[in-house]
Amino acid sequence: MTQTMTRPEGRTLVLNSADNIAVALSNLEVGSKTREGVSIQRRVPKGHKFALRPIRAGEAIVKFGQVIGFAKDAIPAGDWVHEHNCGMGGADGTLKHDYAFAQGAVPPQMVPVAERATFEGYRRANGKVGTRNYIGILTSVNCSATVAKFVADAINRSGILADYPEVDGVVPFVHGTGCGMESRGEGFDILKRTQWGYTSNPNLGAALLVGLGCEVFQIGRMKEMYGIEEGETFQTMTIQEQGGTRKMIEWGVERVKEMLPIAAAARRETVDASHLTLALQCGGSDGYSGITANPALGYAADILVRNGGTAILSETPEIYGAEHLLTRRAVTREVGEKLIDRIHWWEDYTRRNKGEMNNNPSPGNKLGGLTTILEKSLGAAAKGGTTPLTAVYEYAEPVTEKGFVFMDTPGFDPVSATGQVAGGANILAFTTGRGSAYGCKPVPSIKLATNSDMYARMEGDMDINCGDIVEGVSIEAKGQEIFDLLLRTASGERTKSEELGYGDNEFVPWQVGATM
Repeated sequence: MTQTMTRPEGRTLVLNSADNIAVALSNLEVGSKTREGVSIQRRVPKGHKFALRPIRAGEAIVKFGQVIGFAKDAIPAGDWVHEHNCGMGGADGTLKHDYAFAQGAVPPQMVPVAERATFEGYRRANGKVGTRNYIGILTSVNCSATVAKFVADAINRSGILADYPEVDGVVPFVHGTGCGMESRGEGFDILKRTQWGYTSNPNLGAALLVGLGCEVFQIGRMKEMYGIEEGETFQTMTIQEQGGTRKMIEWGVERVKEMLPIAAAARRETVDASHLTLALQCGGSDGYSGITANPALGYAADILVRNGGTAILSETPEIYGAEHLLTRRAVTREVGEKLIDRIHWWEDYTRRNKGEMNNNPSPGNKLGGLTTILEKSLGAAAKGGTTPLTAVYEYAEPVTEKGFVFMDTPGFDPVSATGQVAGGANILAFTTGRGSAYGCKPVPSIKLATNSDMYARMEGDMDINCGDIVEGVSIEAKGQEIFDLLLRTASGERTKSEELGYGDNEFVPWQVGATM
């Protein structure tokens, strides 16, 4: 998506010459005159849209040069454009896109290996590189969640971690499933991939996997399936096998104590940016998201790709309506068609659950100026930058391709990020307009504010303010600022969410299928 941005002279912003709406950069009162010569007919809140010219009933409403909806009724010039007069359906109730598979994939100009950006990371035995060095305690089933928390609490309260400054902490990754489910099919496969993906994430220096013993998700079967052998940095046990809760806690504490010096022996070393796998997230989006933080993050993602790294775009319900921009960038028709297959899966999934894709914009999104999922998706897709789409993955699949890739996930941020981390992400960037409070262990999360007002209110949560883009800072300059912070964060600089202690409760595997 190309933005041909017209700079405002104070109060409004036109994003593309093809647009028939503009964005208010401050509250516009009835009777006020905009710099485009439009007289405001109905109050337009900051971040919302107004018609630049009369729009006929049924006519497409265009923002970013793309269709974001259709007029429910005739809209006069200067009228507020929002959900009361803008809907999803055209004259025939549908919007058809030309996917133009693999027709716009332009190879990026790669940075020579000797000139790549670098960071200080933990090189693991398998060649992967971590940006953090945690010990994780995972659970096969909700029935072992309490034990996992007790083990982590016992270690964290003991003071022993002070002797191992190279270890960032001991984290229990607990969830609410693992039994009462089929032992095959989508739900089981997702949990299996998520568990092994976290266990093998390079930001974990060691891990335990604890279970109850009689659950559907059997640890032994997972080890056999993946060819996993236990060793100094990975061990498993069940409560029933160990002989009860107290004995299991004692076992877990002793195993972590044995793992601490091994994990602490890791040292940061200089590696190039090709070892970074960046999870791209947005939450609490607003009318500024697609104008400021998302395109700036997309520019940073492009820099990373040119340096040999990987950027993962996700949240399939939040690229719905913008998928035609991604299929054009697919390196092959097969990659583009795999993305559309996931779109069709979601259309069926929402129908089966008596929902619709346009249910996605939340009340907060709408208060912030977003109207339809089409508008939200066009802004969200900007996080993916401009480089070719090299692969499409299912939830929590290992990401093996370099460059810009897509992973199918829900739009709910903790669930989406959990899939990306399971896929191998070792750093995360999260844009927000309303002010999402979020952090992610074991992966540091950089929070990017879309507007200056929210940044000022929540500066203790936000790492970078992208709101100054509407004041004249270029997307390119902000994207470079984000990339520079990515490198510093990957090297150990703590993010605001890390300082606040977020991340213990944000492990949320996607639950698909019946609970039996």
